[in-house]
Amino acid sequence: MAESAERNGQRRLRPAPLVFEPAEATADPEHFFDLESIEDPRELLARATELTLAFRAATDRAIEFQAMAAAQLADPRRFDRLTAADVAERAEWTEDYARRMIDFGHDLLRTAGTPTDD
Repeated sequence: MAESAERNGQRRLRPAPLVFEPAEATADPEHFFDLESIEDPRELLARATELTLAFRAATDRAIEFQAMAAAQLADPRRFDRLTAADVAERAEWTEDYARRMIDFGHDLLRTAGTPTDD
């Protein structure tokens, strides 16, 4: 999939790695990726911006995977195919949004070279 995006002139930016916080750090509600300990506002802005971009990239990528999964679950060739309403219920979406995500997933799968029925 990344290859096809690069061929189309779109290059995926690699987000900054999200380091998982230790369990003891999450016990403190004020703790967030150690941002509260950064005193230099320039450094704080840079790290907070880096995290924001990483979370946005992660969100975009997760949405793509949601869409591909929805399209695969709704594939008419599956004997256990789900309807858009079923997909919506599982993902806690509206049925209209599920239909759009299924269509988006079909587009992504087609671009990736995975066969789907339209």
